[in-house]
Amino acid sequence: MSDLPDGVERRQFDGTERLATRGDPVYGEPTGGEWRAWNPNRSKLGAMLDLEMDTGLEGGETVLYLGAASGTTVSHVADFAGSTYAVEFAARPTRDLLEAADSRPRLFPLLADARKPETYAHVVESDVDVIVQDVATRGQARVALENAQFLADDGRLLLAVKARSEDVTRDPDDVFDDVRAELEDGYEVLESKRLEEYHTDHLGIVARPR
Repeated sequence: MSDLPDGVERRQFDGTERLATRGDPVYGEPTGGEWRAWNPNRSKLGAMLDLEMDTGLEGGETVLYLGAASGTTVSHVADFAGSTYAVEFAARPTRDLLEAADSRPRLFPLLADARKPETYAHVVESDVDVIVQDVATRGQARVALENAQFLADDGRLLLAVKARSEDVTRDPDDVFDDVRAELEDGYEVLESKRLEEYHTDHLGIVARPR
């Protein structure tokens, strides 16, 4: 069984054991004391942790989060990580992201396009420990490769691949094979697992820079 990072625990909510972090609620999730449930059905990273993938997360890491949307997952990350840079392209979810950041001083929302890392390179510190990527766009491997410049030599990429964003007409397994192959240009894939239990046609990937 993979260890959970410091600051993430399995706790009881309404009689059900669920992942949880300490922080203010963001998306209507159940709470108990300082803790709030982390819903893996609404979070690819939450699903990766709940499925016991070996993410390498220990807690306290510096994180670059690509595809932060309204902050559902990245708010949990900021509850247990260090400085967390949250990149989101669309203005409307960024407003919700800013609200989630109000009570999280280590969460830094960035209205930017993850496909254009040069637009936030002046803000994000180099040698981040972890890149978490959940970007619903064609060319997901290319996004990961272009953002590798920010990652420490011993860092980790935690990538959620959405097959339908690459090509809705192709078999997801073929899409996943292509993404893994393209990632090999800059990463060594350590583990991959289908997230089907929580997210249809998604693959979780853990990789490190070559």
